This record gives sequence, structure tokens and C-alpha cells, in this order.
Amino acid sequence: MEKTVKVAIQGVLGSFHHQVAQQYFGEQLEVFGFHTFEEVARSVEEGIVDYAVMAIENSIAGAILPNYDIIDRHALYVVDEHYLPISHNLMALPGQELATIREARSHPMALLQCKHFFAQHPEIKAVDDVDTAYVAKVIAEQKIKGLAAVASTKAAEFYGLEILARDIQTVANNFTRFIILSKEKPILKMPPTKASLKITVRNEKGVLAKLLTVMSEFDLDLTKIQSIPVMSKPWEYTFFIDTLIADEKQFGEAMKQIEAKYGAVKILGEYQNRK
Repeated sequence: MEKTVKVAIQGVLGSFHHQVAQQYFGEQLEVFGFHTFEEVARSVEEGIVDYAVMAIENSIAGAILPNYDIIDRHALYVVDEHYLPISHNLMALPGQELATIREARSHPMALLQCKHFFAQHPEIKAVDDVDTAYVAKVIAEQKIKGLAAVASTKAAEFYGLEILARDIQTVANNFTRFIILSKEKPILKMPPTKASLKITVRNEKGVLAKLLTVMSEFDLDLTKIQSIPVMSKPWEYTFFIDTLIADEKQFGEAMKQIEAKYGAVKILGEYQNRK
């Protein structure tokens, strides 16, 4: 009998995280929903679940920078990535019309992706909430009129809400990149084609330019670079980097050179590029 996989997500059933968990792990899974990404990471670290699904960046709204730090602090490993096309929809209790809606709630990243719609409908106040599907759940359970959720069509189906406006995201071609997290480093079945890195550089003149030069020389194509200051060391920075790997040996050599000359390297994950 196939083992049930325990997977942590931020949000509730019907959320985009839930969709990714189902698509990636199949139906033989047990989903654990949490309010925050911090709780999601802790559940993996403490062995409550086997894996976690975590959004890391959106093609419209950009990177969710705090999540890189959460992954690092909880010593988690990125084992894979998954891209999900995102369709945001305005939904409310059945029988209502768009003209009767005075407030819409959703996750702030979702609302950010729908700025143009709300600019066209100034009578609807957009309010940040903890999750897309969670708002749909609350509306359904408490029978709240005049309030709408911005969420997926799956959430509307799951909680019996009526969609008043479909695909309200500003850009039609809207994707969110999710990562699959584990407590343990997996045994790779094939050479990795992508890696997520944390590099803490020394406070030296031109060090970032030199670092990027090394990566270029070893044929590493950066797909993402984000910086955060090192709290305990003023004017020193940590860079979270995603890079494509053309050759595994060259990647390893590049990491050795960076470690020796420019700063500390921590590999957060090596996996397959899914884009």
C-alpha cells in the first residue's frame, strides 16, 4: 500500500498551495494547513510533516523575500520547484452582484496582482488578509454579504461561492513559482540543473562584481538574486541566488572559488529546472 505523504501548506484547502500539493504529490497525501510560512517551515523542521509547499516568487509581484530567510533559519532543503498559472477571481455568496460588493479581502500578494481591477472599481475596498482561500471559507461559513474574496476557481467550488468577475489579475500570463521543501537532503537521481544558494559576502570593495564574474566564468546563469543585510554585521550582506547549472563539476568548482575568496556559501538546494 502506498504511503500517505504529509505535506504542509500556508492557507486552507482550496488555496493555490493546496493545488500545488495535489499536482505535485498526487491524491495520496495528507495536507496540514498553517496560517504563516514560519509555521509551515517549523512543521517540516520538527518532523510533523514530510514536505512543505511554499510560494517563493510571482511573475507579476516578484520574490517573497522573507521566505528565503525562513528556509535558511529552519535549515530546510529545496528539493524541487513547481510553476502554477495563477487565475484570480472575485467571488461572493450566491445571489449577489458586483454592485453590492463593498470590500474584497485576500492575501496581499494576490491583491497586488489585481491592482488594475481595483483601480477600475474604487467602490470596492481591497483589504489584506492571511490567505486567498481562507477568506472564501470565512464568507461561506459566516454567510457574509457585501464581502468578496479574491481566490481561485477551486476555492469558489470548494466553498460554494459564486464568481462575480473572472481572471482579474492585471497580467494574463501570471505564474507563481513554488518550491518543495524537506528536512533532509535528497539523493539525486540525475544531475541537478538548478540550485538555490545563500552567499554571505565579505565587506570588501567590488566583491559582488567579482562574485558575479566567477559565476559567469563557470557558465552559471543567474535566474534570481536578492539581498538582505546581515543583522549582526553592519554593511555586510547575504545574497539569495538561484542559478542554472550547465555542468555539475563547473558548479562545484565555482562554489569552491567563491568560498575561498569572497564569502560563505550555503547550498539551499540542488534540483531540476522546471521552467
